[in-house]
Amino acid sequence: MGAARSGTQGDPVNIKVLAPAKLTLELRVTGTRPDGYHLIDAEMVSLDLCDEIEISQGDGLEIVEAGSGLAVESDGTNLVSRALRMVGRKAHVKVTKAIPAGAGLGGGSSDAAAILAWADMTDEVAASSLGADVAFCLVGGRARVGGIGEVVSPLPFRRQVFTLLTPPIGVSTPVVYRKWDQMGEPRGLNGNDLEPAALAAFPELAHWRDALAEVCGVQPRLAGSGGTWYVEGSHEVVHRGVRSVVASTVRAGYGREKAGQTP
Repeated sequence: MGAARSGTQGDPVNIKVLAPAKLTLELRVTGTRPDGYHLIDAEMVSLDLCDEIEISQGDGLEIVEAGSGLAVESDGTNLVSRALRMVGRKAHVKVTKAIPAGAGLGGGSSDAAAILAWADMTDEVAASSLGADVAFCLVGGRARVGGIGEVVSPLPFRRQVFTLLTPPIGVSTPVVYRKWDQMGEPRGLNGNDLEPAALAAFPELAHWRDALAEVCGVQPRLAGSGGTWYVEGSHEVVHRGVRSVVASTVRAGYGREKAGQTP
């Protein structure tokens, strides 16, 4: 573990880095802490579906959608703003979003992790205080994740390709966990204990699962708490105007170099 370096002397100017999406391949809920947080045992991987982070001198946060360039509202509760406060740094940050929100792909967590990495902050436990997925996103690659997300054990890299279909629903992780508790802590049949709860809380997810299954011929799996469905392999799916995304796994450290990305 480590900590952020102090001060601003020598800070890079006009740096671009990438913030890779996170895909949860397996998630078991192993218990609940006295404070209500759920303990997990999960396997996660980083993908080459990335937000782009531009860091320059100044102050403020700007978030725009990739492709359209349209601004997205942000405030001090945004994980990027909180990450800057955690490391005691000031910068103007522009986030160009390619990772959809409410998709279970860790977009906000990865953005925050990119800021922590820029500031040379490597404390995974502190990172997890920003959000359960931030510690994994800080480490990246392929890893086993335990605790509430703060225990990250790297695994050997394995190259995989996935097709992702994200419905325009916006699934809330706290809502899914509450539903999981209410349902008597069910065990998911597809390696994801949260899948039954997500389907119960957001029934329309089943329609999108079935649409992906019909094209790909295999049973899709839910990414974490949802709402993205994924299958292994490369497929082209367009459903209700939503196009699937094909993404590949990437190694730890992908996108962290000043030039934009590491090999």
